[in-house]
Amino acid sequence: MDDDESLSAWAERLDRKIGRLRAVPLVAGDGPLGTHLAPDAPRVIQRWNGHEWEPHGFAADLAEARRVLHPDSGAVPSPEPAPKLGPGTGRHRKPQAGR
Repeated sequence: MDDDESLSAWAERLDRKIGRLRAVPLVAGDGPLGTHLAPDAPRVIQRWNGHEWEPHGFAADLAEARRVLHPDSGAVPSPEPAPKLGPGTGRHRKPQAGR
């Protein structure tokens, strides 16, 4: 909650998140936390109830979990490709031959 945000606006913002789903990989130990890691690992689908994440379902792998999380999209959302670096002499660039 921001200092300038009213209590009612804060509560309304939190209420909009109720019902949100997420997929968590089932791996041993601290394991991978990113959704893209261990794509073949089974996932628990969790639902936000306004106070905590509660079990909602199960998916056999990342592809099935994405179909559960995004049922209305025909294509699975994929990250946009990184922009190509233009010419320059930035700190982490390989030096040009002859310079």
